[in-house]
This record gives sequence, structure tokens and C-alpha cells, in this order.
Amino acid sequence: MLKTTVLCAAIAAALFNPRSASAADDKELAAIRAQIREMKESYEARLQSLEQRLQDAQSAAAQAQNEALASRQAPPAAAVAAPAAVAAAAPAGKNAFNPSIALVLGGTYANLSRDPDQYRLQGFLPPAGEVGPGRRGFNLGESELTMSASIDPIFSGQLTFALSGEDTVGVEEAFVQARGLARGVNVKAGRFLSSIGYLNNKHAHTWDFVDAPLAYQAFLGGQYKPDGLQATWLAPTDTLVEIGVEVGSGSSFPGNERNKNGIGAAALYAHVGDDIGASSSWRAGLSLLRTGSAERQFDDIGSFTGSSRMLIADAIYKWAPNGNATQQNFKLQGEYFRRKETGNLTDGTDTGSFNSTQSGWYLQGVYQFVPNWRAGLRYDRLTSGTPSIGLSGSLPLLDAFSPVRTSAMLDYSPSEFSRLRLQLARDRSRPGVTDNQIFVQYIMSLGAHAAHAF
Repeated sequence: MLKTTVLCAAIAAALFNPRSASAADDKELAAIRAQIREMKESYEARLQSLEQRLQDAQSAAAQAQNEALASRQAPPAAAVAAPAAVAAAAPAGKNAFNPSIALVLGGTYANLSRDPDQYRLQGFLPPAGEVGPGRRGFNLGESELTMSASIDPIFSGQLTFALSGEDTVGVEEAFVQARGLARGVNVKAGRFLSSIGYLNNKHAHTWDFVDAPLAYQAFLGGQYKPDGLQATWLAPTDTLVEIGVEVGSGSSFPGNERNKNGIGAAALYAHVGDDIGASSSWRAGLSLLRTGSAERQFDDIGSFTGSSRMLIADAIYKWAPNGNATQQNFKLQGEYFRRKETGNLTDGTDTGSFNSTQSGWYLQGVYQFVPNWRAGLRYDRLTSGTPSIGLSGSLPLLDAFSPVRTSAMLDYSPSEFSRLRLQLARDRSRPGVTDNQIFVQYIMSLGAHAAHAF
């Protein structure tokens, strides 16, 4: 600033005092020219510095955008717990604690060669819940309405309504959750989809097929949704190690409402997983469930009272080139169930002992061969075994049999919020009866929707 003032004074003197200017010697003029040159160089240096800072900012923004795009690709198994860390952080802003609302709309068209009213899983006590292929023709299917939000820096909550095509509304999930309490411990209370097995805690709109595997229908009535408490511990290791315990009222199938105090059902599970290079990941688990029932009705002619103990082994393998699942990916998944029930069976007039050991499994593979298009195959099989029944009469419903089903599907997803699916199935759940099934399904998601687990 001082140099500019001196320079301006010298120029003014030269303009308004020609005599003084003519008397100025060459040395003073040279000094003025040097000052002008110095100012010019200074301004040019500052301009170049600003241009460099702008280029650096643009490069940093481009790099951040690329990293954000990469982070949206399919996560490896070791990063399964990442959504928990994100949800634990309270959002900012005056609307931070307003609930996000998500709506899932679904519908199907079913063409069945056999009357679905006659459907049964031969050899198994009819479970209460979603069993069978559903009704023929056009069906609204089940829609879901979910509201969720952070409550404070510790707690968050979620409520999910299930709206059926029969104009009924049920509470699918309603829970509060505390994350990261201490050393990787998370706690959930209320009604929730249990984390036993692999598929059980996935909402129906995320399934790879229209319906649940036969093992889920026979042993869990579709899905196991306890009312109670869940505590999980995530080990601080690079390899995924998760251990969980659940206790509940025991009112969810294979249990039923028993009007009792205390714990009616308990479950224990463990999951482990890791990456295989940059393109593959896996997860495996083992779950135990123990519950009981009191006069659990079946077929309106009898009931079961006793205990139920179940073991579930699950495994899943995922592959995507360099972890990028947008172009191609493959998923192989399977689960094995084994259940032992002991108690008393009533056929309406007589009561006798009942002891059965039953099992079932499924294996499915789904391949996304080009963006937006997937194809999949699934094979289901159940083994009823021959139960020990202490009744004088016979129960043809429980005659030994091994139901099987084979399903194939093709689906198209224009975006992550919509999916159209065609499924063909050959179901042999009863002796001498084959049900050829054709399903057309749509699934549409509206509003905010949380990321799906591994």
C-alpha cells in the first residue's frame, strides 16, 4: 500500500509539474519503472496462486465423488456392521429427528394347477402363518409401511406395518434399538425379525424369490418374529464375528400364546464371515431356538402341547468382479433346519404322547448376468420322518413324506427402487400331487429406504 501511494504521488507530480518532471533525473524514473514492474509481477503471482487453488479444489471434489461411487458398491462381508456405525451417528439439522417414511408396494398374479385351498405339507403339523402358494389370480400381496428415526445419540426406533391384500393390518416390527453401548454391544427391544438363520431377518421384498423356502414355511410359519429382547456383540476383528442372544414371550410359531410369566422362548446364534480377495465374500452361521406351545391348534381337529428345539445352519457366498456388483454378481445361499418336538398330541377326543424329529433344507443361486437382469434357481426339500404318536386312532396328515419343490425365476430391475419378476415352480408337497405354479410379481419402493444387510 505504501509503495502504491509513493508511486501515485510521483506520477501526479510528473503530470502537474512539468518543470519538476523535466528536472527529474533518470535514476528516479528507473525507480518508478521498477516499482510498476514489481507490482505487475506480484499481481500475476497472486493470480496464478488462485488458479492453482481452484484446480486443486476441483481435483479433490472429483476424487471425493469417485470414492463415494465406489462406496456404494456391494460391501464385503467384513463390513456388515458398517450400517450400524452410520445409524449410530445422529443426523444434523432442525428436522434431524423427524421419522423417515418408506413404502413398499407389491402384487402378484398366480396361475396354479392345483386348488390352493387343499395345499398342505404332508407329514408336518400345519403351521400357523404364511404357508402355501397363496390365492389364484391377481393378488395385491403384502405392502410394507416403515417409519424410522434416531431418537437421541443412543437410541433409534422403527415401526413397520404389514398391509395384506385381505384388508388387514399387522405390526411386522416395532422396536427401539441402542447401538454401540460398549465394546460392540447392541440391544434391541420390541417386536423384530429374529436374526436366526440367514433369510429370517430379511423383509419379503428383498427375497430373491416370490415365496419363502419350504423349510421356513414348515418350521417357522414363514418368518420368526419374537416379542422380546435381542443383544448382539460384534467382535473388534477384521473377520466378521457376531454373537447374539434373544429372549421373548414365545407366542410366535412354533410357539404360541401361553399366558405365562417369564421367558417363553430363547435363541442363540453366531455368524462369521470374511472376504476372499477383492471379488468374493462369505458368511456362515449356526442358530439354536428353543420354545414351547400349549394347545397349539392344527386343522381345527387337534392340538399340540410341548417343547420345540431347532437347529439352523446357514451359509452364503457372494461374488462380484473387483467388488463391483452393478454389472455382474453371483450369490449362492443355503440353509439346513432340524427340529425336535416332544409333548402331547390331542386329536379332539384322545390325548397321547408325541415325539418327532424333522429336517429340511434349501439351496439357491442367483446370477446377475447383465445390469438390471437376474436369473435364479432354488431347490427345497423337507423330511418329515416317522413320528412316535401315542394315540389309538390314526392321523393320515402325519404319514411320513418328503415334500420337494423346484423353482426358477427371472427378474428385471429398472432401478434399485423397482423390480418385475417371473417365477416358475413345480411343487410336490403331497403324495401323488404335482402343482405347477406360475407367478408374476412387481415390487416398488417409495420414499427413504435403508440399505440392506449382507
